[in-house]
Amino acid sequence: MFIGTTFGLLKIQRPADDVMPNGGTMPLSDDLWLRHTVATLAYRAEKVLREVQPGFAGFRASPHSRSALALVAHLGDLMEWGVRMTRGDRQWQPVPQPSWEAACERFFQALATLDRTLAEGGPRPLGDEVVFQGPVADALTHVGQLALMRGMVGEPVRPESYARASIAVGRVGRDQPAERVEFDADASPQSSTGQ
Repeated sequence: MFIGTTFGLLKIQRPADDVMPNGGTMPLSDDLWLRHTVATLAYRAEKVLREVQPGFAGFRASPHSRSALALVAHLGDLMEWGVRMTRGDRQWQPVPQPSWEAACERFFQALATLDRTLAEGGPRPLGDEVVFQGPVADALTHVGQLALMRGMVGEPVRPESYARASIAVGRVGRDQPAERVEFDADASPQSSTGQ
């Protein structure tokens, strides 16, 4: 069972046993902060990876950059690396993917495995900060790249107030809430001169 804690506009769903006798909540443990970050990655990635147009998998922003499919395959590599890191293994093992759907499925499966591993608790030889600064932070960057690439092919991802998103620790699959706080305008418009 989870309860919601609101920090400004951000609602973090936490295990119910985190409630203190005075009704407040205990500070999030390192495990829950990292698991919340993993859930945030899942929420953002699901939005970017769903309903892409045919041919998007092969799109490259430039001749020297990865294709969209290669980026999603890399997301799976990163999450599997994160799982290995929780066990003290830094070995990198890239696995090419045959299709968009296969790469997406692998990414979300690896994300779920990472979350389950983090939920088990216990000491992690490399520390949560290494798992965050390596695979998790890199994956957030690549999800942003994929969002940008969708805009480049005329299929932009609608802006959203992510601070109001319903993100729950443990919800790391494609089963993200359909109700979102999206909007049509640019949240940070620039002048036509770029200043």
